[in-house]
Amino acid sequence: MRATIVIDLGFGDAGKGLITDFLVRQTRAGVVVRYNGGAQAGHNVVTPEGVHHTFSQFGSGSFVTGVKTYLSKHMVVHPGALLLEGDVLVKKGISDIYSRIKIDPQALIITPYHQAANRIKELSRESGRHGSCGVGVGETVEDDLAGHEDCIRAGDLADPNLLLQKMDSIRTRKQKELLDALGHDLSSLPTTSEWQVFQQNDLAVRWMDSIRRIIELDLVDQTDSLSEWSKGTESIVFEGAQGVLLDANAGFFPYNSWTNCSPDNAIALVHEHAPSFEIIKIGVSRCFTVRHGPGPLPTETRELDGIVKEHNQSNDWQGSVRYGWFDQVLFNYALNAVNGVDLVAVTHLDILNKLDEWKICGHYPTDNILETNLATYPSLSLAQKESVTRQLMAAKPDYESFASKESEILRAIERASGMPISIAARGSNSQHVTILESNAI
Repeated sequence: MRATIVIDLGFGDAGKGLITDFLVRQTRAGVVVRYNGGAQAGHNVVTPEGVHHTFSQFGSGSFVTGVKTYLSKHMVVHPGALLLEGDVLVKKGISDIYSRIKIDPQALIITPYHQAANRIKELSRESGRHGSCGVGVGETVEDDLAGHEDCIRAGDLADPNLLLQKMDSIRTRKQKELLDALGHDLSSLPTTSEWQVFQQNDLAVRWMDSIRRIIELDLVDQTDSLSEWSKGTESIVFEGAQGVLLDANAGFFPYNSWTNCSPDNAIALVHEHAPSFEIIKIGVSRCFTVRHGPGPLPTETRELDGIVKEHNQSNDWQGSVRYGWFDQVLFNYALNAVNGVDLVAVTHLDILNKLDEWKICGHYPTDNILETNLATYPSLSLAQKESVTRQLMAAKPDYESFASKESEILRAIERASGMPISIAARGSNSQHVTILESNAI
């Protein structure tokens, strides 16, 4: 019995949806567990028949008949978006999707007030935006870390009176926090529409009505379903969100997430719910670097523009998708941050045939101090981390050039990781994924 943990070794968008879907099919997994992040995920899956979906909260194995999704206590759930996504999946042919998902009662819930506060703060940063997705995940996690008693969890959704009390408290508290922090009239542009959220006296009741189906459909777990489901399958896939380089601790402040992007939560869940399962950590990386939104990307280049077919597109909150050559320094940093992986999967190899030359950054020759600082980065203070981030944004990569051939690039990445590449993806669906190392899966 095996629990496979999918970890993004970059800034997100490595191909976790594709790899999760492939692993579910390959290992006949019965369950996909979301072990971090929240509704900001955008995990793309294309079935062999050509049906596409960008999975946000449902597990990326949901196209496979009978596969269940468990939203763990480490997830930050947007209930309205969850229902919307489920309805879309029903239209795409998965008529039983709601009978295949459970939400841990301890999972945090995003409210309209959290989403609006998130957006107001990001808009107020003007040109200094951090790259938020504008969904409210960070705002919700921040409240929980601060110990606010009005934080809403999935188990609260069945108690309308408690829910209404908490919503009223959140509304009042968030209004005061925003005014105290920003110190100006938030009813003026560009924050007008988001500030209006706090002025609507009937919003809490309307929001509660809009998500009532969460309870009517019995989506909140009351019986430790994950432990029960684990008894009925030989394989579970733990699907990560975002990437190690965006991690709350190891990510580059302030352009990082509020969530734990390491495999730690997944490992704890295995020990708690499926202790007999063998744990396999799979690190996923593109054969180049990608970042959606602002923040450090030392190997950024325009040479890759136009040759990558991207499902996730530019949006008002993150901005554009940016590309860079493969960065061995950050790749090795990510591996160290997660205490290594058992297998490496490399995606988007199909674009190699679109160029004659491929580049890989081995180090930053003029920044020995930077590379030294990276070794201790997670333990630094926030001020020290911000200094390292500035150094990283100014870093000048030293490149080695290769023939743009799969065998050459995979060998180079193997040298960087010190281990063989086990899985190679050359397209958008599971049939384009190959196991390169015998007995790897």
